[in-house]
Amino acid sequence: MLDRLKELKLRREDLEAQLADPAVYGDGPRLAAIQRELKELTPVVDASRALEAAERRREEAETLLHDPEMKALAQEELSEAKAEAERLRGELKRLLLPRDPNDGRNVILEIRAGVGGEEAALFAGELLRMYTMYAQRRGWRTEVLSASETELGGVKECGVLIEGEGAYSRLKFESGVHQVKRVPETESSGRIQTSTATVAVLPEAEEVDVEIDPRDLQIDTYRSSGAGGQHINKTESAIRITHLPTGTVVTCQDERSQYKNKEKAMRVLRSRLYQQERERRDAAAASERKSQVGGAWRSEKIRTYRFLQSQVVEHRIGLTSYRLDAVLNGELDEIIDALVTADAAEKLGNKDG
Repeated sequence: MLDRLKELKLRREDLEAQLADPAVYGDGPRLAAIQRELKELTPVVDASRALEAAERRREEAETLLHDPEMKALAQEELSEAKAEAERLRGELKRLLLPRDPNDGRNVILEIRAGVGGEEAALFAGELLRMYTMYAQRRGWRTEVLSASETELGGVKECGVLIEGEGAYSRLKFESGVHQVKRVPETESSGRIQTSTATVAVLPEAEEVDVEIDPRDLQIDTYRSSGAGGQHINKTESAIRITHLPTGTVVTCQDERSQYKNKEKAMRVLRSRLYQQERERRDAAAASERKSQVGGAWRSEKIRTYRFLQSQVVEHRIGLTSYRLDAVLNGELDEIIDALVTADAAEKLGNKDG
């Protein structure tokens, strides 16, 4: 670890020297790359320097132990320095873990109603609202790429682009089956119903990430319509793109412009193909949709929202939150922070093992 830290310190010094060169400011891409790498290195180097300071405090306190008049104070200082050094070593181990190369990407979030009919669609709509509000809390920008709604205001399926710093690094833990247990408003007998919705979190792919041959695409246009045939568009602006080699189909009808719908559909298609390639490469370790949060503690049903008890149960780590309303209003950090911590602990365990 010490060799690695020395290497990172030298790298940061090199980047800072490059940043002092006026010529860099005339090269936008290079400047952005330097600033991005510096931002990633800074927490590691700062923690390393803090660890060195804690070790110096420990050594000074051990020296003072031999002075009878300073012994009590030195013992207290020694205890604090040791605890601080231990904490910083743990933090450095976490910071030095291999970084997911997609963590800095934007996200395409796809939500689909599962088992439960209209109730599942209503739940999917609530999840869409929850993630939209969470994005607002984080200062991220959201844009609906596609949506299919029901007459009662539910969501059969939707795709949302979420742009902002750390979007994928946080939201990748949300992939999986979400379950809700409650008495539906349409249920006259008062029986609790279990419904599901699936969430897929895809890192947004750039054009350079996925090469798509236009000859591999079948593009169809049709008239868009809302729930129950409402909001019928008189022009064929809706787009359906089929990637023939993989059979992947993407539709978009939210915009009145055929061009804009095609542009949005291509963004989704690129991200799905990028994800498929990742899953193919990682097939030995299981597909990304089933492993976005980490190892043995993952399961298909990742979370249950229990309205009667006002609970949110995160099954992967055994966490129960009694703040159901707050979570559905976008206060997800408590759960996501716990998942991030558990994921880092598991990786550290695998690394140490």
